[in-house]
Amino acid sequence: MEKTKNRWLIALSAVGIHISIGSVYAWSVFTNPITNQFGWNLSDVQLTFSIAILFLGLAAAFLGHFVEKYGPRKSGILAACFFGVGIAGSGVAMLLENIILLYLFYGVFGGIGLGLGYITPVSTLVKWFPDRRGLATGLAIMGFGFASMVSSPIMNALINSVGLATTFFILGSVYFVIIMAAAQYLEPPKPGWAPAGFNVDEQNGSKKVKKDLAQLTANEAVRTKRFWYLWVILFINITCGIAIISVASPLAQETVGMSAAAAATMVGLIGVFNGLGRIGWATFSDYIGRPNTYLAFFAIQIAAYFLLPSIAHVILFQIVIFAAITCYGGGFAVIPAFLGDVFGTKQLSAIHGYILTAWAAAGLVGPILTAQLREITGSYQIMMYIFGFMFIAALLVTILLRFDIAKLRKQQEQKELNSKVAS
Repeated sequence: MEKTKNRWLIALSAVGIHISIGSVYAWSVFTNPITNQFGWNLSDVQLTFSIAILFLGLAAAFLGHFVEKYGPRKSGILAACFFGVGIAGSGVAMLLENIILLYLFYGVFGGIGLGLGYITPVSTLVKWFPDRRGLATGLAIMGFGFASMVSSPIMNALINSVGLATTFFILGSVYFVIIMAAAQYLEPPKPGWAPAGFNVDEQNGSKKVKKDLAQLTANEAVRTKRFWYLWVILFINITCGIAIISVASPLAQETVGMSAAAAATMVGLIGVFNGLGRIGWATFSDYIGRPNTYLAFFAIQIAAYFLLPSIAHVILFQIVIFAAITCYGGGFAVIPAFLGDVFGTKQLSAIHGYILTAWAAAGLVGPILTAQLREITGSYQIMMYIFGFMFIAALLVTILLRFDIAKLRKQQEQKELNSKVAS
């Protein structure tokens, strides 16, 4: 008999991939050294990160079908090649002092590897963990959230000791090896596989696991209202979250008078709560359900964004910010399990890829909207209220989605009942 792989090692492989590609969120470590060494404008250097996030969304959308067709192992290998070449190639851009090459390698190649690497393990994890979908996907995506904390000090130390170009060469090589090694263990379970005791628990009623609402292809999924409800709520959650993260330091200094050093410490802690929110909320969603989890996200963030402008106490201000950030991180981690619940696992990688276009759009809209609102209103307070109203809209969309799911679930149960009666 062929030995079944250990699903927890599958999860560990996914974490390895995500903690490697998640290093993109430490891009800010490179900005000052690059601008100081070459004299390039800060906005031009920052554009590198925006290009990478754009190609993350595009690659996820267009390569999701590749993952379904060729499997997670080959997809992981391709992700290792694109991401490794993208990061190492950025070292060539440094040697040649060419920002266009930086856009090409880090932005385009790195972004493609980022998008493909992000979606590659997800559908595999959902299939290996039918009993703990939220926990499994939360583990991997937590790795993405915590990656900048791991990468930043290493990058900084390398830049100071060996210079920019060599740093990119070293990082590209290390990420290539880690992603390539992790990809070798990725494999979907055999058809009909279930965790030990899972089917028995279902039969005797000790473990109640709801069946997937449907088993749809990606192209079928995007033609449903449910897909676009999910797209909108993800877009709003990411747009407002990215906006807050991008202005967290000046917001804290302006609103409650924090010093620059204290605000910088708060920004570091935001990364911690972002990561904790991913694993915490995703695990919690296994118990309260995915729709209820998103309702909780938006209820918390509505309260947070309307309270923030009037808070004068430094500690309370930070607690509210951290609570909102856990919801931002949780939104990333819960969405793959939610997609599996609603659309099934037939083409989950492709569906996940399509939904991540909301991330690409939010990555462009969030910072731009924040800057424009700040310029128009002259403060961050009005911006908080506007985001609060956006979350009210997201809450209403989530309620519509919940009604739609309940209606389809009832139809599904009635159909099964009729089938049993007929047999």
